[in-house]
Amino acid sequence: MTLIHLIYVSSAREDLSEAELDKILASSVRHNKPQSVTGMLLYSNGSFMQVLEGDAVAVDEVFSRIRDDPRHTAVFVIERAPISERNFDRWSMGFKRLDARDAAAYRDYAPFFEHGFDAAHVGARPSVALEMLINFARDQDRGVAVLA
Repeated sequence: MTLIHLIYVSSAREDLSEAELDKILASSVRHNKPQSVTGMLLYSNGSFMQVLEGDAVAVDEVFSRIRDDPRHTAVFVIERAPISERNFDRWSMGFKRLDARDAAAYRDYAPFFEHGFDAAHVGARPSVALEMLINFARDQDRGVAVLA
């Protein structure tokens, strides 16, 4: 088994309501759990950044389904790389919708998300993308919404 992570950004075709985001998360959990894929999903101003981790075959299968999902476009892979251990092993999918409070609290990260995730900007700094996902996941551990 080859353990990898895959980080991507994409744009939603339209702004998604809380109910629509909840459906995406429920679907993620339903599909990821049986394949032992874990990760974190961030949503900001009509765009997504997500990390998936697990066996390479399972991650690629999940990502293929994501790439074909009509709710988003402009899917751009930031990084697909082998990893020695999981960073998000607690959840099938963690989630955080970023807003102005997060931009104020995370000033170093704000340029990467406050106007949505720009593929070129985030893609130029894959280590920052992973660091940001890890730090927002830690917030989840402190009591913000997480799906197991």
